[in-house]
Amino acid sequence: MLLEAKDIVKQYGDFYALKKANISVPKNSIYGLLGPNGAGKTSLMRIINQITVQDSGEIIFDNKKLQRNHIKDIGYLPEERGLYKKMNVKEQCLYLAQLKDMPYNKAKNRLNFWFDKLNITSLLAKKVEELSKGMAQKIQFITAIIHEPKLLIFDEPFSGFDPINASVIKHEILELHKNGTTIIFSTHRMESVEEICTHIGLINNAKTILEGPINEVKSSFYDNSYEIICEDDVKLESSFSFETKLHQKNKHIVSVNNDINYKNFMQDIISKNKIVSFQKKNPTVESIFIKAVQNG
Repeated sequence: MLLEAKDIVKQYGDFYALKKANISVPKNSIYGLLGPNGAGKTSLMRIINQITVQDSGEIIFDNKKLQRNHIKDIGYLPEERGLYKKMNVKEQCLYLAQLKDMPYNKAKNRLNFWFDKLNITSLLAKKVEELSKGMAQKIQFITAIIHEPKLLIFDEPFSGFDPINASVIKHEILELHKNGTTIIFSTHRMESVEEICTHIGLINNAKTILEGPINEVKSSFYDNSYEIICEDDVKLESSFSFETKLHQKNKHIVSVNNDINYKNFMQDIISKNKIVSFQKKNPTVESIFIKAVQNG
């Protein structure tokens, strides 16, 4: 594991932001940190970044207890952006890179690399207040990754981007992961979690209620559902072998009864309908999120 949060407690008066929360982030994973608003995700990210300190519990980073000097190995893109509006873009990026212990000349080379790659070299001489929100977001993204950290923490990284630029940033996140960077990715966009995450952890009411490789989590929530597309727009009536959960024109989602032989189920369906396609229907991250929170 690159990072482990063990029994993290953070309390403000009588309010618990985190109550023995635990996450384990494998090396070279994209870990989706999920949860409803106010669940404790941001509190945990701020503790990992040493912006605040937990009341109890410990953070293990790269097999060592989290220390101040680990800040150079972590990059953070918070949901609430924090660039200096009056400061020159180039000077600001170099300044923030050097705060992460990156030598000036190396920081300058990486700065030129990223601004050229994202096709925004024309922004180097501008002040942040002169930029559009989307362009400022790109600058903030670069400040989070420029020092080449082992761990990147992205909190709603696509916020403020149009679809084209969101796609660009998503591509860069996947490239960083491909090159060995471990990523914690927090978002409310479940389709993004489906597309890029290898692992997920779900926090609700200040506690971790679900965690693991995304495929294993999906398997644990599988409920014998299948997607069936018929040639005609007819409703598949529930029978002794299955229950119809969704019907949209000629598309159906059905749940097979646990004590039914699948051969009998197929015979029951085919004998009464003309089938175009038939496939296993895994649960979505969104449906798992909703079910786990409601049950938690």
